[in-house]
Amino acid sequence: MAVMALQIVGLVMGFLGLILQIASTCSNTWRVSSNADSVISATWVFEGLWMNCAASALGSVQCKWFRGLLGLDSYVQGCRALMIVSLLLGLAGVIVALLGLKCTKIGSGNEQTKGKIALTGGVCLIASGLCCIIPVSWYAYQITQEFYNPLYGGTKYELGPALYMGWGGAILAILGGAFLCCSCTGGQKGYKYAGPGQGDQQKIYKASSVGETKAYV
Repeated sequence: MAVMALQIVGLVMGFLGLILQIASTCSNTWRVSSNADSVISATWVFEGLWMNCAASALGSVQCKWFRGLLGLDSYVQGCRALMIVSLLLGLAGVIVALLGLKCTKIGSGNEQTKGKIALTGGVCLIASGLCCIIPVSWYAYQITQEFYNPLYGGTKYELGPALYMGWGGAILAILGGAFLCCSCTGGQKGYKYAGPGQGDQQKIYKASSVGETKAYV
């Protein structure tokens, strides 16, 4: 029951992490204009990986897709690639982990095979979390560098909500994958170190002790 509970909790956390990663990737609020600029111009500017938007105090929002790939900054291109890889690994990890659950009849009926499948799903989820936390932290570092750079003449931005969603999704994916890996490891230990082996050692020790007593007498 404990192994099954770990697998279910790990799968749920991995699925929630995937949802947050998708929301972070599609969001346009990776960085937002600072409050100082907003008060002066009464316009809020926010950008994501795919487009930048401008919202006015009257409630109108206008968005524009980024033109071309080569014209983007290198860190934006890298963040795009890593987030797409993260989503693919997360989706694969959730599907594989679902096949490896002990409470499901999908896939193999062998417990050892199911344990290996669950372990593979956990590794995919951990890799997905790492591929997500790297671009989010990289993007946040770039925003911080530009904000505190006195020589930077562009618009000052702050960390947007999409970055926090990305961090949350990455943490959930890593924890979910760790739970799946721990459940598989715990199950293998339980089958490997069984009681009969210890009983044989005790019998051999008793037989040797009796033999030694007879020889001494």
